[in-house]
Amino acid sequence: MRVRTEECGARPERAIAGPRSRGLRLGLSARLFLITVAFVAAAEVLIYVPAVANYRLSLLSDRIAAAQVAAMVLDASQGQPVPDDLARHLLVGAGARVIAVRGDTTQRLLSLDPVPERVADIVDLRDPSIWEAIRGGWRTIFAPADAPIRVVGHGRDGFDLVEVLIDEAPLRRAIVDFALRLLLSSLIVAAAAAGVVFVVLQVAIVRPVRRLARNIAAFADDPEGAERGIVPSRRTDEIGVAETALARMAQGLADQLRQKKRLAELGLAVSKINHELRNLLTGAQLLGDRLEGAADPTVQRVAPRLLATLDRAIRFCEATLAYGRASEPSPSPRRVALAPLLAELEDLSDMAAGTAVAVRVETPPDLAATVDPEQLARALTNLVRNAVQALEGGGTAAPEVRVTASRDGAAGGGVTILVADNGPGLPERARTHLFAPFRGSTRAGGTGLGLAVAAELIRLNGGTLTLDEGTRGACFRVVLPAAA
Repeated sequence: MRVRTEECGARPERAIAGPRSRGLRLGLSARLFLITVAFVAAAEVLIYVPAVANYRLSLLSDRIAAAQVAAMVLDASQGQPVPDDLARHLLVGAGARVIAVRGDTTQRLLSLDPVPERVADIVDLRDPSIWEAIRGGWRTIFAPADAPIRVVGHGRDGFDLVEVLIDEAPLRRAIVDFALRLLLSSLIVAAAAAGVVFVVLQVAIVRPVRRLARNIAAFADDPEGAERGIVPSRRTDEIGVAETALARMAQGLADQLRQKKRLAELGLAVSKINHELRNLLTGAQLLGDRLEGAADPTVQRVAPRLLATLDRAIRFCEATLAYGRASEPSPSPRRVALAPLLAELEDLSDMAAGTAVAVRVETPPDLAATVDPEQLARALTNLVRNAVQALEGGGTAAPEVRVTASRDGAAGGGVTILVADNGPGLPERARTHLFAPFRGSTRAGGTGLGLAVAAELIRLNGGTLTLDEGTRGACFRVVLPAAA
């Protein structure tokens, strides 16, 4: 039977080896089906081989039982010769060529032909072994012999032992017929089981995985398309979690891509604007040079600041054009007195239209910090300008923006600058994305870039920009580190 076992087991292996040689042309469904058939067929083989061996033992046991009937006839003859016709019927009924029974004191032999001198095999049914049964079935099916086989079994009714000599050809035909019928039924059961398992796995796993694969491929083709996103099902298993995660990832990535695309288009537009603005600022700088020679004391006081502001604006436009984007250059820190730098912020109160917004600066005259003065001035200008614009709408008696600078002993000798206003404060929706570009604006027409630029400039100089909670109005805290 081991030959049969290897042959039955080899068929599923060949079925799997063929598709593997074709590589990736087999889909997940086909591979799943072949694997299912292979496992079911392997389980059937484990049942098939012992079943054939047991069937052979059952046939031999039937022959021994028929020989028992013949032994009873022999015993009833009480030693008298048995007629040839009766002996022939007894041997044909038992399917044997020779029947021998032995008791304690008696021994009977029934045979019409001479007893063969050689037998092909001996089968002892008194102590059967499954391995011997499998070996015998193997030999009977694939290596039958011309000589008869000897079968030994337990006797009864006064006989201790029954032996028969039978031809193997009729036994082989019966076993082969049973093996073929069992093989056919096993294949039908294996195919049915594999089909049921395949359908269940196809519906429960393969189809959702294919759906995920199609959505991933569609999203890769058009990441910005909103219609490409997968709609998560109500599943709570790993596939449901994967669908939810994919939908969230696709939505977030699509939003980021659309935002970056808009920023890229905006950057191109800003580059064009900067090119024209630089020309306009250059003309304004020439006019400022002429104003410097005017005799008016107010003009004499404001003209240098105007020229310095125009010069910073021109350099920023040139840097923007050089880098192709609004990136900040590395700072050039040096020891700077803060009083003159902060005093320029008071002129920003003149920008408020229709509202007298006062800008108050309080700083010790000897306070200094090691920073890039141009970047610090731009950051503080953005903070004060935002505060002034927030107070333009009115609703606040004596609107005021207060800028206070002091030495911070708790920060290791650093400098703390507070920019506070007495307005209504920031709404909750603005606090969530306060320092994010294009998302932190609280007024109509605002871009939300002021705080983002200020935070970046302060961070480049090693400081921090935060919003103090629990204060009246809005209070921004700038902390600059101590000089190394």
